[in-house]
Amino acid sequence: MPIDLLPAPATVALPEEPPADRPVGRGERAITILVVAAPFAALLYAVLAFWGHGLRTRDALLAVALFFLVGHGITVGFHRLLAHKSFVAIRPLKLALLGAGSMAFEGGPIGWVADHRRHHVFSDRDGDPHSPHGVRRPLHGLWHAHIGWLFNHEPTSWDRHAKDLLADRDIVVMNALFPMWCVVSLAIPFAIGWMLGGTIWAALSALLWAGGVRVFLVHHVTWSINSLCHVYGRRPFATGDRSTNVGALAVVTMGESWHNGHHAFPRSARHGVLPHQWDSSARAIRLFEQLGWARDVHWTTPAAIARCRSSA
Repeated sequence: MPIDLLPAPATVALPEEPPADRPVGRGERAITILVVAAPFAALLYAVLAFWGHGLRTRDALLAVALFFLVGHGITVGFHRLLAHKSFVAIRPLKLALLGAGSMAFEGGPIGWVADHRRHHVFSDRDGDPHSPHGVRRPLHGLWHAHIGWLFNHEPTSWDRHAKDLLADRDIVVMNALFPMWCVVSLAIPFAIGWMLGGTIWAALSALLWAGGVRVFLVHHVTWSINSLCHVYGRRPFATGDRSTNVGALAVVTMGESWHNGHHAFPRSARHGVLPHQWDSSARAIRLFEQLGWARDVHWTTPAAIARCRSSA
């Protein structure tokens, strides 16, 4: 379904963010610290333990495969399917994408979507949970947008920003099963390592690289959209925020780093809307559409792109 929409005007009267419908306790903050710190510790151990010994090819290939599988769960499932309703997926595909996205250790789909929708409502203004702007020192702003916001932002109201998801039983159940998917995320590389290597050490090696290190990389690739893609890069489209395109990150972010294009056309299934902009997430959605697994896909029209560029 082509769309022919221009971005929202730069000056919009924004409502205040209401109080969250759930408190953030010490337990949740402690879990966040663990989820952020453990993959970093895995990376440090992997570098120190394997320095000079090399990385097994099977561990590297497994890590890359899971990186892109889980990453597309976030980019296609959490982001384009749920947050922006860029397409409608058949139920098995929807559940598979939500399971894959939950394996990223970035929280359940409802909280993830609520935070992201809030970011779009208040982008780079008061109320944006992870804008790098509004902080006096630029490096502090980057730190806040990249990782600091996870520990000190005001909780987002699910009832306001994700009410439609709360009405979907499938999504509510998948959200409740988030801890299980985290276990699955680590059990898969451990089991494959055991089957291919035949020893507990082969299983632990696969768990380290395709588990801990892979989670670390998925985290920081995702968070780079919040930080780098609001500070560095190009702005071919006129938007009411400071989003940018960072082409160097297009492959590893699976098309998400065409962030200025995304903010210009939030509901578009393709973020890299200009020629030669690699967007593997959009290619996956196109394949799902051709297979009959996705419908009502929103593709931005050339006319809308041209008009938006002319006003930049």
